[in-house]
Amino acid sequence: QVQLVESGGGLVQAGGSLRLSCAASGSIFSINAMGWYRQAPGNERELVASITSGGSANYANSVKGRFTISRDNAKNTMYLQMNSLKPEDTAVYYCNALERLRYHYWGQGTQVTVSS
Repeated sequence: QVQLVESGGGLVQAGGSLRLSCAASGSIFSINAMGWYRQAPGNERELVASITSGGSANYANSVKGRFTISRDNAKNTMYLQMNSLKPEDTAVYYCNALERLRYHYWGQGTQVTVSS
């Protein structure tokens, strides 16, 4: 099993930046990919960005050029650097890990609020 703990959310003005962190523990060597999802009130959870164990990254069109996903394997931590934040980025952000191409694990979520 994999345990995920997010941190770094908060309140920021439009145009500002935040960095989210996701610390993984447990069966980390079996993780194939990790990602960030978000869910705004009344909306479905959506993929924001993902990164494979080899370092290949993928982004939702809405965040391309503004967000950067990365991982520090030595620290077992994944990051999401969010720049040029917009009010529509307001959501609860969740860390996700895919283990053995089969099991999904989720963090508890961290609130990101962008004021206009």
